[in-house]
Amino acid sequence: MEKIVFEKSDIRNFVKMTIAGKIEKLKNFIEFTLEASRDIKKTPKYDSMREEMQEEIYQMQRQLGALNDLKRNMAKVLNTATDRVQLGSLVITNKARFYISVSLGEFFFEGDRFYAISPESPMAKKMMGMKPGAAFTLNNIHQEIVEVL
Repeated sequence: MEKIVFEKSDIRNFVKMTIAGKIEKLKNFIEFTLEASRDIKKTPKYDSMREEMQEEIYQMQRQLGALNDLKRNMAKVLNTATDRVQLGSLVITNKARFYISVSLGEFFFEGDRFYAISPESPMAKKMMGMKPGAAFTLNNIHQEIVEVL
C-alpha cells in the first residue's frame, strides 16, 4: 500500500455526516410510514396491515436509537494525533485502513476504503496500544501497522 496523506479530521467529519444522513433518512422514512398507516382505508385486511406497519415503525425506531447511540459515541472520539493506537486513531496497516471510533463498517472516503470499527471490536482490541511497525494476527490474517494518526 503506497503512503497517502489522510486528514483524520476530514475522515471524522465524514463519519459524523454519514451517521447524521442515515438518521435523517430513517426519520423521513418513519414519518412516511406513519402517514401511510393513517391513510389506510377500512378494508377486511385493515387491522393486519396496520399491525404490520406498526411493527415496521417499531423496528425503524430501534434502528434510529442505535444510530443516535453512534452519534453520541462519535462525540467522545478524540481528534488528536497519537503515536499509539487508541480511540480516535486512524490506523493504516499493510492490508487495510481502520478508524477506531464507532461500529459503522466499511466506507469509502476520497476513493479509498476504510473501516470504522468500535474500540470493543476484536480488531481494535488487538491493535490497542500498538505503535507503527508492530504486527499482529487475527483470524489467520497477519497485518503490520504502517502508520497511526
